[in-house]
Amino acid sequence: MRTWQVERRKRTRHLIELGGLVVKAGIVELTGDDRAVIYGAMLWMAEKLKSEQGEHARGVWTKLGKIALEVEQKEAPPTVAQGQYDRA
Repeated sequence: MRTWQVERRKRTRHLIELGGLVVKAGIVELTGDDRAVIYGAMLWMAEKLKSEQGEHARGVWTKLGKIALEVEQKEAPPTVAQGQYDRA
């Protein structure tokens, strides 16, 4: 596979993962899949990160995200692969 193809697939996977976070957070349902609202919220978030309170916001959001991911991981049923590792 050519280098540009590998890079394109990496970029595509990255974008899909980011979109998955939007869905996972419930933003799609809460906004009725209104792209203008979603984009506006992201622009607001970017401005907040650029502001004087940016580091504080980043810290709060990071903490909330880590907690949510930990809770989700604990609640998720084990996959086949996880079950194989648990038996080792």
